[in-house]
Amino acid sequence: MNRTPRIAITPGEPAGIGPDITVQIAQQAHHAELVAIANPQLLKARATQLGLPLTIKPYQPSQAAQPSAAGELIVDAIPLNTSIEAGAANPQAAGYVLATLDRAIDLCQSKQLNGLVTGPINKHIINQYLQQCSDDASRVNSEFFSGHTEYLAQQTQTSKVVMMLATNPAADPKEGLLTRPLRVALVTTHLPLKAVAEAINHDDLKQTITILQHDLIHHFGISDPTILVCGLNPHAGEGGDLGDEEIRIIEPCLAELRAQGMRLSQALPADTLFTDKYLANADAILAMYHDQGLPVLKSHGFGRAVNITLGLPFIRTSVDHGTAFDLAGSGQANSSSLLAAINMAVDLCQSSYG
Repeated sequence: MNRTPRIAITPGEPAGIGPDITVQIAQQAHHAELVAIANPQLLKARATQLGLPLTIKPYQPSQAAQPSAAGELIVDAIPLNTSIEAGAANPQAAGYVLATLDRAIDLCQSKQLNGLVTGPINKHIINQYLQQCSDDASRVNSEFFSGHTEYLAQQTQTSKVVMMLATNPAADPKEGLLTRPLRVALVTTHLPLKAVAEAINHDDLKQTITILQHDLIHHFGISDPTILVCGLNPHAGEGGDLGDEEIRIIEPCLAELRAQGMRLSQALPADTLFTDKYLANADAILAMYHDQGLPVLKSHGFGRAVNITLGLPFIRTSVDHGTAFDLAGSGQANSSSLLAAINMAVDLCQSSYG
Protein backbone atom coordinates (compact mmCIF):
# COMPACT_ATOMS: atom_id res chain seq x y z
CA MET A 1 0.00 0.00 0.00
CA ASN A 2 1.32 3.42 -1.01
CA ARG A 3 2.04 5.42 2.14
CA THR A 4 3.08 8.65 0.41
CA PRO A 5 0.43 11.22 1.37
CA ARG A 6 -1.11 13.53 -1.19
CA ILE A 7 -1.41 16.99 0.31
CA ALA A 8 -3.42 19.83 -1.21
CA ILE A 9 -2.06 23.37 -0.97
CA THR A 10 -4.32 26.36 -1.49
CA PRO A 11 -1.98 29.37 -1.81
CA GLY A 12 -4.72 31.77 -0.68
CA GLU A 13 -4.91 35.44 -1.66
CA PRO A 14 -3.29 35.64 -5.12
CA ALA A 15 -1.97 39.19 -4.68
CA GLY A 16 -0.33 38.32 -1.34
CA ILE A 17 2.66 36.18 -0.46
CA GLY A 18 0.78 32.88 -0.79
CA PRO A 19 1.97 32.26 -4.36
CA ASP A 20 5.50 33.38 -3.37
CA ILE A 21 5.88 30.91 -0.54
CA THR A 22 4.24 28.13 -2.58
CA VAL A 23 6.86 28.66 -5.29
CA GLN A 24 9.59 28.80 -2.63
CA ILE A 25 8.69 25.49 -0.99
CA ALA A 26 8.57 23.89 -4.45
CA GLN A 27 12.31 24.50 -4.68
CA GLN A 28 12.94 21.52 -2.37
CA ALA A 29 11.88 17.89 -2.28
CA HIS A 30 9.17 16.73 0.14
CA HIS A 31 8.07 13.45 1.72
CA ALA A 32 4.61 13.87 0.20
CA GLU A 33 3.07 14.63 -3.15
CA LEU A 34 2.10 18.30 -2.99
CA VAL A 35 -0.82 19.32 -5.17
CA ALA A 36 -1.36 23.07 -5.49
CA ILE A 37 -5.02 23.92 -6.09
CA ALA A 38 -4.31 27.09 -8.00
CA ASN A 39 -3.96 28.86 -11.31
CA PRO A 40 -0.78 27.58 -13.00
CA GLN A 41 -0.23 30.82 -14.93
CA LEU A 42 -0.31 32.79 -11.67
CA LEU A 43 2.29 30.52 -10.06
CA LYS A 44 4.51 30.55 -13.15
CA ALA A 45 4.34 34.36 -13.35
CA ARG A 46 5.21 34.73 -9.66
CA ALA A 47 8.12 32.29 -10.04
CA THR A 48 9.42 34.40 -12.91
CA GLN A 49 9.03 37.57 -10.83
CA LEU A 50 11.00 35.95 -8.00
CA GLY A 51 13.65 34.60 -10.36
CA LEU A 52 13.01 31.01 -9.30
CA PRO A 53 12.78 27.97 -11.60
CA LEU A 54 9.48 26.12 -11.58
CA THR A 55 8.24 23.17 -13.61
CA ILE A 56 4.48 22.71 -13.39
CA LYS A 57 2.90 19.31 -13.94
CA PRO A 58 -0.85 18.60 -14.13
CA TYR A 59 -2.48 16.65 -11.31
CA GLN A 60 -2.91 12.98 -12.30
CA PRO A 61 -5.23 11.32 -9.75
CA SER A 62 -5.02 7.94 -11.47
CA GLN A 63 -1.29 7.70 -10.82
CA ALA A 64 0.19 6.59 -7.50
CA ALA A 65 1.38 9.42 -5.27
CA GLN A 66 5.10 10.12 -5.43
CA PRO A 67 7.19 12.45 -3.23
CA SER A 68 7.47 15.90 -4.80
CA ALA A 69 10.79 16.62 -6.48
CA ALA A 70 12.74 19.85 -6.09
CA GLY A 71 11.83 22.48 -8.66
CA GLU A 72 8.52 20.84 -9.57
CA LEU A 73 4.95 21.51 -8.53
CA ILE A 74 1.86 19.49 -9.37
CA VAL A 75 -1.11 21.79 -9.99
CA ASP A 76 -4.83 21.12 -10.15
CA ALA A 77 -5.77 24.09 -12.32
CA ILE A 78 -8.38 26.65 -11.22
CA PRO A 79 -9.38 29.47 -13.62
CA LEU A 80 -8.50 33.02 -12.58
CA ASN A 81 -10.60 35.44 -14.60
CA THR A 82 -9.06 38.70 -13.44
CA SER A 83 -5.66 40.34 -13.54
CA ILE A 84 -3.38 40.05 -10.52
CA GLU A 85 -0.58 42.38 -9.51
CA ALA A 86 1.57 41.28 -6.58
CA GLY A 87 0.78 43.50 -3.60
CA ALA A 88 -2.40 45.02 -5.07
CA ALA A 89 -5.58 43.60 -3.56
CA ASN A 90 -8.32 42.81 -6.07
CA PRO A 91 -11.74 41.84 -4.61
CA GLN A 92 -12.67 40.24 -7.93
CA ALA A 93 -10.12 37.51 -7.21
CA ALA A 94 -11.98 36.42 -4.06
CA GLY A 95 -14.22 34.11 -6.08
CA TYR A 96 -11.07 32.34 -7.25
CA VAL A 97 -9.87 31.99 -3.63
CA LEU A 98 -13.16 30.35 -2.62
CA ALA A 99 -13.09 28.13 -5.71
CA THR A 100 -9.65 26.80 -4.72
CA LEU A 101 -10.96 26.01 -1.25
CA ASP A 102 -14.10 24.31 -2.56
CA ARG A 103 -12.07 22.18 -4.96
CA ALA A 104 -9.61 21.19 -2.24
CA ILE A 105 -12.48 20.26 0.09
CA ASP A 106 -14.06 18.08 -2.61
CA LEU A 107 -10.77 16.28 -3.30
CA CYS A 108 -10.15 15.67 0.40
CA GLN A 109 -13.68 14.48 1.13
CA SER A 110 -13.54 12.09 -1.82
CA LYS A 111 -10.26 10.70 -0.40
CA GLN A 112 -8.29 11.64 -3.52
CA LEU A 113 -6.13 13.81 -1.28
CA ASN A 114 -5.15 13.05 2.31
CA GLY A 115 -4.90 16.53 3.76
CA LEU A 116 -5.13 20.25 3.11
CA VAL A 117 -2.62 23.02 3.81
CA THR A 118 -4.04 26.52 3.41
CA GLY A 119 -2.14 29.70 2.63
CA PRO A 120 -3.02 33.17 3.92
CA ILE A 121 -6.26 34.88 2.91
CA ASN A 122 -7.75 38.33 3.47
CA LYS A 123 -11.19 37.98 5.03
CA HIS A 124 -12.13 41.60 4.37
CA ILE A 125 -11.52 41.23 0.63
CA ILE A 126 -13.56 38.03 0.52
CA ASN A 127 -16.42 39.72 2.35
CA GLN A 128 -16.30 42.63 -0.10
CA TYR A 129 -16.74 40.12 -2.88
CA LEU A 130 -19.51 38.21 -1.10
CA GLN A 131 -21.39 41.42 -0.50
CA GLN A 132 -21.38 41.99 -4.25
CA CYS A 133 -22.80 38.54 -4.96
CA SER A 134 -25.08 38.16 -1.92
CA ASP A 135 -28.03 37.45 -4.22
CA ASP A 136 -26.39 34.23 -5.38
CA ALA A 137 -28.22 31.63 -3.30
CA SER A 138 -25.96 28.85 -4.63
CA ARG A 139 -22.99 30.21 -2.68
CA VAL A 140 -22.89 28.71 0.80
CA ASN A 141 -21.84 31.32 3.37
CA SER A 142 -22.61 34.15 0.92
CA GLU A 143 -23.32 36.65 3.67
CA PHE A 144 -20.14 36.61 5.74
CA PHE A 145 -16.78 34.85 5.69
CA SER A 146 -15.33 34.71 9.18
CA GLY A 147 -12.32 32.52 8.41
CA HIS A 148 -10.94 29.26 7.04
CA THR A 149 -11.92 27.31 10.15
CA GLU A 150 -15.60 28.23 10.03
CA TYR A 151 -15.79 27.91 6.24
CA LEU A 152 -14.30 24.41 6.25
CA ALA A 153 -16.74 23.33 8.95
CA GLN A 154 -19.69 24.70 7.00
CA GLN A 155 -18.67 23.28 3.65
CA THR A 156 -18.03 19.81 5.12
CA GLN A 157 -21.20 19.99 7.24
CA THR A 158 -19.13 19.37 10.36
CA SER A 159 -21.14 20.46 13.38
CA LYS A 160 -18.13 21.25 15.56
CA VAL A 161 -14.47 21.91 14.85
CA VAL A 162 -11.68 23.18 17.10
CA MET A 163 -8.97 25.63 16.12
CA MET A 164 -5.54 24.82 17.54
CA LEU A 165 -2.13 26.38 16.90
CA ALA A 166 1.04 24.46 17.64
CA THR A 167 4.74 25.19 17.69
CA ASN A 168 7.67 22.83 17.57
CA PRO A 169 10.32 22.99 20.32
CA ALA A 170 13.23 25.33 19.74
CA ALA A 171 16.33 23.78 18.22
CA ASP A 172 18.37 26.32 20.17
CA PRO A 173 16.96 27.45 23.56
CA LYS A 174 19.05 30.61 23.22
CA GLU A 175 16.53 31.78 20.62
CA GLY A 176 14.10 32.37 23.47
CA LEU A 177 11.61 29.83 22.18
CA LEU A 178 10.02 27.08 24.24
CA THR A 179 11.98 23.84 24.47
CA ARG A 180 8.88 21.64 24.18
CA PRO A 181 5.87 21.80 21.86
CA LEU A 182 3.21 24.38 22.74
CA ARG A 183 -0.33 23.65 21.58
CA VAL A 184 -3.12 26.15 22.16
CA ALA A 185 -6.72 25.26 21.29
CA LEU A 186 -9.63 27.69 21.36
CA VAL A 187 -13.17 27.41 22.69
CA THR A 188 -14.30 30.38 20.57
CA THR A 189 -12.58 31.62 17.43
CA HIS A 190 -13.33 34.72 15.37
CA LEU A 191 -15.83 36.53 17.57
CA PRO A 192 -15.99 40.11 18.81
CA LEU A 193 -14.76 40.21 22.39
CA LYS A 194 -18.18 41.37 23.62
CA ALA A 195 -19.72 38.12 22.27
CA VAL A 196 -17.29 35.68 23.86
CA ALA A 197 -18.88 35.20 27.29
CA GLU A 198 -22.31 34.54 25.82
CA ALA A 199 -20.83 31.97 23.41
CA ILE A 200 -19.36 29.82 26.19
CA ASN A 201 -21.75 27.15 27.42
CA HIS A 202 -21.52 23.68 28.93
CA ASP A 203 -22.32 21.64 25.81
CA ASP A 204 -19.99 23.55 23.49
CA LEU A 205 -17.14 23.47 26.02
CA LYS A 206 -17.62 19.74 26.52
CA GLN A 207 -17.56 19.13 22.75
CA THR A 208 -14.43 21.22 22.34
CA ILE A 209 -12.52 19.36 25.04
CA THR A 210 -13.70 15.98 23.73
CA ILE A 211 -12.48 16.75 20.21
CA LEU A 212 -9.18 18.10 21.55
CA GLN A 213 -8.67 14.99 23.70
CA HIS A 214 -9.52 12.65 20.80
CA ASP A 215 -7.14 14.28 18.32
CA LEU A 216 -4.27 14.56 20.80
CA ILE A 217 -4.56 10.79 21.25
CA HIS A 218 -5.26 9.67 17.68
CA HIS A 219 -3.29 12.20 15.63
CA PHE A 220 -0.51 13.31 17.97
CA GLY A 221 0.08 9.95 19.65
CA ILE A 222 -0.32 11.24 23.23
CA SER A 223 -1.97 8.35 25.05
CA ASP A 224 -3.10 10.23 28.16
CA PRO A 225 -2.91 13.97 27.46
CA THR A 226 -2.79 16.66 30.12
CA ILE A 227 -4.85 19.71 29.16
CA LEU A 228 -4.60 23.00 31.03
CA VAL A 229 -7.69 25.21 30.86
CA CYS A 230 -7.74 29.01 30.99
CA GLY A 231 -10.43 30.75 32.95
CA LEU A 232 -12.48 33.30 31.06
CA ASN A 233 -12.18 36.21 33.45
CA PRO A 234 -9.14 37.91 35.02
CA HIS A 235 -7.75 35.72 37.83
CA ALA A 236 -10.22 33.02 36.68
CA GLY A 237 -13.06 35.06 38.14
CA GLU A 238 -11.50 35.66 41.57
CA GLY A 239 -14.05 33.36 43.24
CA GLY A 240 -16.92 35.06 41.45
CA ASP A 241 -15.92 38.65 42.20
CA LEU A 242 -14.72 39.24 38.62
CA GLY A 243 -17.27 37.06 36.82
CA ASP A 244 -19.06 33.81 37.53
CA GLU A 245 -18.62 31.86 34.26
CA GLU A 246 -15.94 29.72 35.90
CA ILE A 247 -18.31 28.76 38.73
CA ARG A 248 -21.46 28.32 36.63
CA ILE A 249 -20.11 26.77 33.43
CA ILE A 250 -16.41 25.96 33.20
CA GLU A 251 -15.65 24.16 36.48
CA PRO A 252 -18.78 21.91 36.39
CA CYS A 253 -17.91 20.86 32.84
CA LEU A 254 -14.29 20.12 33.78
CA ALA A 255 -15.40 18.11 36.80
CA GLU A 256 -17.73 16.04 34.62
CA LEU A 257 -14.98 15.22 32.13
CA ARG A 258 -12.44 14.50 34.88
CA ALA A 259 -14.87 11.90 36.20
CA GLN A 260 -14.64 10.25 32.78
CA GLY A 261 -10.87 9.97 33.14
CA MET A 262 -9.59 13.09 31.38
CA ARG A 263 -6.57 14.88 32.81
CA LEU A 264 -7.82 18.45 33.04
CA SER A 265 -6.69 21.31 35.24
CA GLN A 266 -9.08 23.57 37.04
CA ALA A 267 -9.82 26.90 35.36
CA LEU A 268 -6.50 28.73 35.73
CA PRO A 269 -5.72 32.45 35.45
CA ALA A 270 -4.47 33.01 31.92
CA ASP A 271 -1.93 35.60 33.01
CA THR A 272 0.10 32.99 34.92
CA LEU A 273 -0.79 29.78 33.09
CA PHE A 274 1.79 30.34 30.34
CA THR A 275 4.77 29.94 32.66
CA ASP A 276 7.30 27.14 33.04
CA LYS A 277 5.63 25.91 36.23
CA TYR A 278 2.54 24.88 34.28
CA LEU A 279 3.82 24.34 30.74
CA ALA A 280 6.44 21.78 31.80
CA ASN A 281 3.71 19.15 32.15
CA ALA A 282 1.14 20.36 29.62
CA ASP A 283 0.29 18.64 26.34
CA ALA A 284 -2.16 21.37 25.33
CA ILE A 285 -3.69 24.60 26.58
CA LEU A 286 -7.36 25.41 26.10
CA ALA A 287 -8.00 29.15 25.84
CA MET A 288 -11.47 30.62 25.99
CA TYR A 289 -10.99 33.10 23.14
CA HIS A 290 -8.70 33.96 20.25
CA ASP A 291 -6.52 36.68 21.77
CA GLN A 292 -6.23 34.99 25.17
CA GLY A 293 -3.82 32.26 24.08
CA LEU A 294 -2.58 32.96 20.57
CA PRO A 295 -0.49 36.06 21.32
CA VAL A 296 1.57 33.99 23.77
CA LEU A 297 2.02 31.15 21.30
CA LYS A 298 2.97 33.46 18.43
CA SER A 299 5.41 35.38 20.58
CA HIS A 300 7.28 32.11 21.13
CA GLY A 301 7.06 30.69 17.63
CA PHE A 302 5.80 33.12 14.99
CA GLY A 303 6.83 31.88 11.57
CA ARG A 304 7.20 28.36 12.95
CA ALA A 305 3.68 27.85 14.26
CA VAL A 306 1.00 25.82 12.52
CA ASN A 307 -2.76 26.35 12.58
CA ILE A 308 -4.59 23.00 12.80
CA THR A 309 -8.33 22.40 12.49
CA LEU A 310 -9.41 19.51 14.73
CA GLY A 311 -12.62 17.58 14.12
CA LEU A 312 -12.77 17.78 10.30
CA PRO A 313 -13.13 14.60 8.21
CA PHE A 314 -9.59 15.22 6.88
CA ILE A 315 -6.30 16.73 8.04
CA ARG A 316 -6.06 20.52 7.71
CA THR A 317 -3.16 22.73 8.66
CA SER A 318 -2.31 26.33 7.81
CA VAL A 319 0.28 29.06 8.11
CA ASP A 320 0.30 31.32 11.16
CA HIS A 321 0.57 34.62 9.26
CA GLY A 322 -1.34 36.90 6.94
CA THR A 323 -1.14 37.93 3.29
CA ALA A 324 1.71 40.48 3.70
CA PHE A 325 0.85 42.44 0.56
CA ASP A 326 3.90 44.63 1.09
CA LEU A 327 6.22 41.63 0.62
CA ALA A 328 4.44 39.98 -2.31
CA GLY A 329 6.67 39.56 -5.32
CA SER A 330 9.69 40.98 -3.50
CA GLY A 331 11.48 37.73 -2.72
CA GLN A 332 11.52 38.64 0.98
CA ALA A 333 8.61 36.44 2.10
CA ASN A 334 9.51 33.72 4.60
CA SER A 335 8.14 30.27 3.77
CA SER A 336 9.04 28.68 7.13
CA SER A 337 5.45 28.57 8.42
CA LEU A 338 4.16 26.98 5.20
CA LEU A 339 6.92 24.39 5.38
CA ALA A 340 6.05 23.71 9.03
CA ALA A 341 2.37 23.36 8.07
CA ILE A 342 3.23 20.89 5.30
CA ASN A 343 5.47 18.83 7.56
CA MET A 344 2.79 18.79 10.27
CA ALA A 345 0.15 17.67 7.76
CA VAL A 346 2.44 14.87 6.51
CA ASP A 347 3.10 13.70 10.08
CA LEU A 348 -0.61 13.75 10.96
CA CYS A 349 -1.55 11.88 7.77
CA GLN A 350 1.08 9.22 8.40
CA SER A 351 -0.06 8.78 12.00
CA SER A 352 -3.61 8.25 10.76
CA TYR A 353 -2.42 5.27 8.68
CA GLY A 354 -2.08 3.45 12.00
